[in-house]
Amino acid sequence: MNESRRTFLIKIIPPTGYSVYRLAFTRRHLAVLGAVLVLILLAAVGVHTFQLHSAETDVRALQALTAAQQSELRGIDRQADALATQLRTMQRENAEIKRLIGADRGARGPHAMAPPHHAGGDFAGVQARLQILARQSEATRRDAEALQRLALRVLNLRRLASLTRDRLIAAIPSINPVGAASVAAGFGWRTRPWPEFHQGIDLAVDYGTLVRSTAAGTVVSAGWSGGFGIKVVIDHGNGYQTWYGHLSRTIVAAGQRVTKGEPIAYTGSTGESTGPHLHYQVMYLGRAIDPAPYLTGVPPRLLTTLPGAAGV
Repeated sequence: MNESRRTFLIKIIPPTGYSVYRLAFTRRHLAVLGAVLVLILLAAVGVHTFQLHSAETDVRALQALTAAQQSELRGIDRQADALATQLRTMQRENAEIKRLIGADRGARGPHAMAPPHHAGGDFAGVQARLQILARQSEATRRDAEALQRLALRVLNLRRLASLTRDRLIAAIPSINPVGAASVAAGFGWRTRPWPEFHQGIDLAVDYGTLVRSTAAGTVVSAGWSGGFGIKVVIDHGNGYQTWYGHLSRTIVAAGQRVTKGEPIAYTGSTGESTGPHLHYQVMYLGRAIDPAPYLTGVPPRLLTTLPGAAGV
């Protein structure tokens, strides 16, 4: 018999012994079976190798993703540093503005400052830091808005105070009514042209020189007035009145509002006058005072009594 035809016999006898099962194999059957087993093994090794490569690829992808996330996290952390620095600057500026406008008086409570940087923070740490920054940024924004409203209010009050001061100054005699004219006769007792207490000053000017109001006010009268001849009286609403006498003619009427420096008349020599000049008289609370200190501005002693004198 050919060797390749040699048959291998396997008998299977169940415990009952009634039947016998026989399996016959030739060498060819065994070779085919071995080949199949080798193929199965090779397929299993291939699948395992593919799974290993796949796992390595996934690991590398996860590593790359983690590195990218860490890099992004560090970038966010750096941005948080910049935001914290800006927030601290804003908080210092708000505090300085409060100090400048006096809004920090009586406010001694602690001010929330931006959280400092903590190196090596993880996602949770950076997220917590950003949340703190967001809360403090919102609080600083509200503080800045309130401060802006307060600053505008303070500026408005100061503006009103400035306007009030300007209005008060405008209503105080403070200029020479005929420019740079010299004083021909002063305030007080005199003997010429006759003995009397001179209640104003005489300013030496030519006939027809323009006369201007020395302060803002309302014209009380404008016309003939006995010894003063043609005369203009202006009430400045603050206890002051100014008189302008011996005029040739007036260019204002009673009840008219005038501003400081506004033309009101022309000089002349009407009434008890010995020649062209302007009699200028300043009254305060019904009493004549020396006009000379009021010819070149508001007297310094008077300025100190006005609102806002500390800023003068």
